[in-house]
Amino acid sequence: MQQTKAPVPPAEYQEGNIATMDGAGLMRILKDPASTEFQKAKACTRAGELGLKEAVPVMAAMLSDEKMNVYARYGMEPIADASVDETLRAALSKLKGNFQIGVINSIGKRRDAKAIPALAKLMAGADLEVAKASAAALGAIGGLAAEKELRAALSRSKAGLRAAVADACLICAERLLAEGQRAPAMALYAALSTAEMPKPVRLAAMQGIIREETSVSRPR
Repeated sequence: MQQTKAPVPPAEYQEGNIATMDGAGLMRILKDPASTEFQKAKACTRAGELGLKEAVPVMAAMLSDEKMNVYARYGMEPIADASVDETLRAALSKLKGNFQIGVINSIGKRRDAKAIPALAKLMAGADLEVAKASAAALGAIGGLAAEKELRAALSRSKAGLRAAVADACLICAERLLAEGQRAPAMALYAALSTAEMPKPVRLAAMQGIIREETSVSRPR
């Protein structure tokens, strides 16, 4: 029986050699107005794999693009260069809605502690979804500075935001423990164990306390 050939995708969806391309080739694609969205998306992914910091300014310009912003962030997130963090922090005040939430998520993934003041301000803002994303990013970043902002928000947040802040506090407590900050982590667990906290958070915090108090490696 004659085998059927695999269908060939249209030209605008053909990746070509982008998956193995070097930095110079990727920059040509990203800067070329004739490149398709598919090609640019693949180039962003490849740029992230290579840690191509030269591509950051080009991808930064895509953060407000309805179709390309996700790929731009995906490309920037793995690049270990301060320019990425600077770009994402700068974008916080320029973008709104889902574009802004996407940048907040990327900042949380990169655990950029310098973004904590801006995230704390957004967490206290009027946009509930942005506030929730900011709380989650603070929890992901962790550390004492993030813990301070989350603790403050925990006491003043209304019901719509409190659950998100409480969830972020749980993650932050785990981050603190991983960094050897046991005392503030346990204090955060205690704050999350009170009756006004959402039941799943309260139970998780109590489990955290029990786990740490019964651990053979706990301070004595």
